[in-house]
Amino acid sequence: MQKPTGDAALIKKINSAIVLDCVLRHAPLSRAQISERTGLNKATVSSLVQELISGKLVVEIGMGESSGGRKPVMLLFNRSSGYAVGIELGVTYIRGMVADLEGHPVAEAYIELESRAADKVLPRLFECIEELIAKAPDSIYGIVGIGIGVPGIVDGSGAILFAPNLEWAHVPLQALVGERFGIPVTIDNEANAGAQGEQKYGVGRGIEHIIYVSAGIGIGTGIIIDRKLYKGASGFSGELGHLSIAIDGKRCSCGNQGCWELYASEKALLEQAAAYGWSTLDQVIRAAEDGSVRAAALLKRIGKYLGIGIANIVNVFNPDAVIIGNALSLTEPWIRESVLETIERRTLPYHRSGMKVLYAELRERSAVYGAAYYAISGFFDKVKGQA
Repeated sequence: MQKPTGDAALIKKINSAIVLDCVLRHAPLSRAQISERTGLNKATVSSLVQELISGKLVVEIGMGESSGGRKPVMLLFNRSSGYAVGIELGVTYIRGMVADLEGHPVAEAYIELESRAADKVLPRLFECIEELIAKAPDSIYGIVGIGIGVPGIVDGSGAILFAPNLEWAHVPLQALVGERFGIPVTIDNEANAGAQGEQKYGVGRGIEHIIYVSAGIGIGTGIIIDRKLYKGASGFSGELGHLSIAIDGKRCSCGNQGCWELYASEKALLEQAAAYGWSTLDQVIRAAEDGSVRAAALLKRIGKYLGIGIANIVNVFNPDAVIIGNALSLTEPWIRESVLETIERRTLPYHRSGMKVLYAELRERSAVYGAAYYAISGFFDKVKGQA
C-alpha cells in the first residue's frame, strides 16, 4: 500500500485547521453545516471531526433541529480541554489569571510588589504563576502556555530590552520563565496584550482599526490595523507614551523630555493628588464619588492631557476607535467630558468623523486577557500544525 505523500499530509493538516476554525467561530453546528461553510466534502469533514473528538477538542452535545431529514448531531468546541495562564507584570503589582481555551477566567491572582528590582520581582512572578497553575482544573492538555505582558520594549526572543518604569534592561524573561516551568511562554508589551484582550474579548470585538491606550503608571499603546496587531519593523511600535507634548517639559526616565505619560498617567495624577493627602487611585476616586471638587478637578486635568495625546494619535492613525484601558479606565465618569472636548478641539474634522472613544470593557484586566490569548493562540497554532 502506497504511503500518503507529503502533500497529502499537508492538505490534511490544512483541512483540519479549517474545520477547527469553523467550530471555534460558529459552534454549535453540525457536520453538514461545517461542510457547507468550508466547502469540504462531507466524508472529509466527518473524518476530521472524528479526529478532533478523539483529541478531546470537540464534543458532541446532542441533536439539533431537523431541516427535513434526521436530526443532526451538534458539535461544540471543548473549551475545558486545556487552560492558559495570563500575567500582567505591572510596575507595582502582578495580576494573573487562568483561563479556559475560550478565554473565560477560572481563577485569578494579584500580588502587590514592594520592590522593582528584577531579583526581587522574579521570585514573586514565579510564585504567582505557580499559584495559578495549582488552581487550574484537571484537563487533557493541562496548561497549554503562559503569556506575560510587560511595561517595556520586548525583542523577538522575549527578552525585556528596556522597561523604564521598572528600571529593567536586558532581562531574558521568556527564557527564565520557560526554563522554570517547561511550558511555552510568550512575552509582549502590556499595551499590545491589552489591545489583543479588548479586541478578542472586550469592547474592541468586530472593530478593524483600534488604538488601545494603556493608561496606568505609564502610558503605552497597542496598535491594531485591519484587525491585526501592528508591531513595526523591529517589533517595538506603540511607545506613544513617549510622544513629546512639552518642548521643555519634565525629564522622563526614558531619557526624553516632556513625554505624554508624565502628564496623563496614573503616576502624574498621584503626584498632584499627594498635595491633598491622596496616595492611591482608589482614594482619588472615592473622594470624587464623595463630591470632592479638588478630586474632580484633578481628574478633569488628567482627562485633558489624555485627550491631547489621543488627538495626536487620531490625526496620525485615523482609527475607528481609541480604547482607554488600564487603571485610568476606572475614572471614566470624571475624565470622559474633558477627553472628548480636547479631542474635538485638536483633531482634524475628517479624522474625527465617526471615530469613537471607548473605555475598556475588561477595565484594568485587558492585558491579562490578552496575555492569556497569546498562550491560547500559540496552542491552536500548534494543534493546527502551524507552529
